[in-house]
Amino acid sequence: MDDTSPPAIPTHGDAPAAPLPVATVLEIRDRCLCLAAQRAARRLARRFDRLFAPLGLTNGQFSLLVALSGGWKPRLGELADFLAMDPTTVTASVKTLRRGGFVELMSDTEDARVRRPKLTDAGRAILQEAVPMWRAEHARVDAELDAELGAEAARDAARLLRALA
Repeated sequence: MDDTSPPAIPTHGDAPAAPLPVATVLEIRDRCLCLAAQRAARRLARRFDRLFAPLGLTNGQFSLLVALSGGWKPRLGELADFLAMDPTTVTASVKTLRRGGFVELMSDTEDARVRRPKLTDAGRAILQEAVPMWRAEHARVDAELDAELGAEAARDAARLLRALA
Protein backbone atom coordinates (compact mmCIF):
# COMPACT_ATOMS: atom_id res chain seq x y z
CA MET A 1 0.00 0.00 0.00
CA ASP A 2 1.42 3.41 -0.94
CA ASP A 3 1.02 6.60 1.08
CA THR A 4 -1.85 7.86 -1.10
CA SER A 5 -4.08 4.83 -0.54
CA PRO A 6 -6.91 5.22 1.95
CA PRO A 7 -6.53 3.20 5.12
CA ALA A 8 -8.09 -0.24 5.12
CA ILE A 9 -11.47 -0.52 6.80
CA PRO A 10 -11.00 -2.51 9.98
CA THR A 11 -12.83 -5.82 10.12
CA HIS A 12 -13.85 -7.94 13.05
CA GLY A 13 -12.56 -11.23 11.76
CA ASP A 14 -13.74 -13.35 8.90
CA ALA A 15 -16.92 -14.60 10.55
CA PRO A 16 -20.12 -12.80 9.53
CA ALA A 17 -21.58 -10.60 12.22
CA ALA A 18 -24.51 -12.04 14.10
CA PRO A 19 -27.83 -10.30 13.49
CA LEU A 20 -29.16 -8.10 16.23
CA PRO A 21 -31.68 -9.80 18.46
CA VAL A 22 -35.27 -8.93 17.53
CA ALA A 23 -35.75 -7.42 20.98
CA THR A 24 -32.94 -4.93 20.25
CA VAL A 25 -34.42 -4.01 16.88
CA LEU A 26 -37.81 -3.40 18.51
CA GLU A 27 -36.23 -1.43 21.36
CA ILE A 28 -34.53 0.91 18.89
CA ARG A 29 -37.68 1.21 16.78
CA ASP A 30 -39.76 2.08 19.84
CA ARG A 31 -37.31 4.25 21.82
CA CYS A 32 -34.97 5.98 19.39
CA LEU A 33 -35.96 9.63 19.15
CA CYS A 34 -33.80 10.13 16.05
CA LEU A 35 -35.47 7.26 14.18
CA ALA A 36 -38.93 8.44 15.23
CA ALA A 37 -38.18 11.98 14.03
CA GLN A 38 -36.80 10.67 10.72
CA ARG A 39 -39.83 8.45 10.13
CA ALA A 40 -42.26 11.25 10.98
CA ALA A 41 -40.36 13.73 8.80
CA ARG A 42 -40.39 11.33 5.84
CA ARG A 43 -44.13 10.70 6.19
CA LEU A 44 -44.90 14.40 6.46
CA ALA A 45 -42.60 15.21 3.54
CA ARG A 46 -44.36 12.62 1.34
CA ARG A 47 -47.73 14.03 2.36
CA PHE A 48 -46.75 17.59 1.46
CA ASP A 49 -44.97 16.40 -1.70
CA ARG A 50 -48.32 14.96 -2.85
CA LEU A 51 -50.05 18.22 -1.91
CA PHE A 52 -47.68 20.39 -3.95
CA ALA A 53 -47.34 17.98 -6.91
CA PRO A 54 -50.10 19.71 -8.94
CA LEU A 55 -48.03 22.91 -8.71
CA GLY A 56 -44.91 21.11 -9.88
CA LEU A 57 -43.22 21.62 -6.50
CA THR A 58 -41.86 19.37 -3.80
CA ASN A 59 -42.17 20.12 -0.10
CA GLY A 60 -38.44 20.95 -0.02
CA GLN A 61 -38.81 23.40 -2.90
CA PHE A 62 -41.79 25.01 -1.17
CA SER A 63 -39.70 25.48 1.99
CA LEU A 64 -36.87 26.99 -0.05
CA LEU A 65 -39.22 29.43 -1.78
CA VAL A 66 -40.75 30.42 1.57
CA ALA A 67 -37.26 31.02 3.00
CA LEU A 68 -36.53 33.42 0.14
CA SER A 69 -39.91 35.15 0.21
CA GLY A 70 -39.10 37.72 2.88
CA GLY A 71 -36.57 39.51 0.73
CA TRP A 72 -33.60 37.74 2.34
CA LYS A 73 -30.88 37.14 -0.25
CA PRO A 74 -28.59 34.56 1.36
CA ARG A 75 -25.62 32.79 -0.10
CA LEU A 76 -26.46 29.21 -1.04
CA GLY A 77 -24.56 27.91 2.01
CA GLU A 78 -26.50 30.23 4.33
CA LEU A 79 -29.75 29.02 2.80
CA ALA A 80 -28.68 25.40 3.32
CA ASP A 81 -27.88 26.13 6.98
CA PHE A 82 -31.21 27.90 7.50
CA LEU A 83 -33.13 24.95 6.02
CA ALA A 84 -30.89 22.33 7.71
CA MET A 85 -30.32 20.83 4.26
CA ASP A 86 -27.22 19.51 2.56
CA PRO A 87 -25.68 22.27 0.41
CA THR A 88 -25.67 20.03 -2.68
CA THR A 89 -29.40 19.41 -2.23
CA VAL A 90 -30.04 23.16 -1.99
CA THR A 91 -27.93 23.77 -5.09
CA ALA A 92 -29.89 21.13 -7.02
CA SER A 93 -33.22 22.54 -5.81
CA VAL A 94 -32.24 26.07 -6.78
CA LYS A 95 -31.20 24.80 -10.22
CA THR A 96 -34.60 23.12 -10.69
CA LEU A 97 -36.46 26.20 -9.43
CA ARG A 98 -34.38 28.36 -11.77
CA ARG A 99 -35.37 26.20 -14.74
CA GLY A 100 -38.99 26.62 -13.65
CA GLY A 101 -38.56 30.39 -13.56
CA PHE A 102 -39.26 30.64 -9.81
CA VAL A 103 -35.76 31.70 -8.71
CA GLU A 104 -32.91 33.62 -10.26
CA LEU A 105 -29.28 33.80 -9.16
CA MET A 106 -27.86 37.25 -8.61
CA SER A 107 -24.19 38.15 -8.30
CA ASP A 108 -23.19 39.49 -4.92
CA THR A 109 -22.54 43.23 -4.97
CA GLU A 110 -19.29 42.83 -3.02
CA ASP A 111 -18.00 39.55 -4.51
CA ALA A 112 -19.05 38.70 -8.06
CA ARG A 113 -18.05 35.05 -7.50
CA VAL A 114 -20.84 34.68 -4.93
CA ARG A 115 -24.31 33.88 -6.24
CA ARG A 116 -27.44 34.65 -4.25
CA PRO A 117 -30.85 33.14 -5.03
CA LYS A 118 -33.78 35.52 -5.31
CA LEU A 119 -37.48 34.90 -5.93
CA THR A 120 -38.87 35.93 -9.29
CA ASP A 121 -42.40 37.19 -9.89
CA ALA A 122 -43.31 33.62 -10.87
CA GLY A 123 -41.85 32.38 -7.56
CA ARG A 124 -43.96 34.84 -5.61
CA ALA A 125 -47.03 33.85 -7.66
CA ILE A 126 -46.57 30.12 -7.03
CA LEU A 127 -46.29 30.85 -3.30
CA GLN A 128 -49.61 32.71 -3.48
CA GLU A 129 -51.13 29.42 -4.67
CA ALA A 130 -49.12 27.13 -2.40
CA VAL A 131 -49.48 28.88 0.97
CA PRO A 132 -53.30 28.44 1.22
CA MET A 133 -52.85 24.78 0.27
CA TRP A 134 -50.18 24.43 2.97
CA ARG A 135 -52.41 26.11 5.57
CA ALA A 136 -55.35 23.81 4.81
CA GLU A 137 -53.21 20.67 4.87
CA HIS A 138 -51.45 21.80 8.03
CA ALA A 139 -54.83 22.29 9.71
CA ARG A 140 -55.73 18.70 8.74
CA VAL A 141 -52.44 17.42 10.19
CA ASP A 142 -53.06 19.39 13.40
CA ALA A 143 -56.58 17.96 13.68
CA GLU A 144 -55.29 14.42 13.14
CA LEU A 145 -52.60 14.89 15.80
CA ASP A 146 -55.11 16.43 18.21
CA ALA A 147 -57.44 13.46 17.67
CA GLU A 148 -54.60 10.96 18.09
CA LEU A 149 -52.69 12.57 20.96
CA GLY A 150 -54.93 15.22 22.41
CA ALA A 151 -54.39 18.91 21.76
CA GLU A 152 -51.96 19.46 24.63
CA ALA A 153 -49.77 16.47 23.75
CA ALA A 154 -49.73 17.51 20.09
CA ARG A 155 -48.55 21.00 21.09
CA ASP A 156 -45.89 19.42 23.35
CA ALA A 157 -44.68 17.24 20.47
CA ALA A 158 -44.47 20.26 18.17
CA ARG A 159 -42.58 22.20 20.85
CA LEU A 160 -40.14 19.29 21.27
CA LEU A 161 -39.46 19.11 17.53
CA ARG A 162 -38.86 22.87 17.33
CA ALA A 163 -36.43 22.62 20.26
CA LEU A 164 -34.48 19.89 18.48
CA ALA A 165 -34.34 21.81 15.20
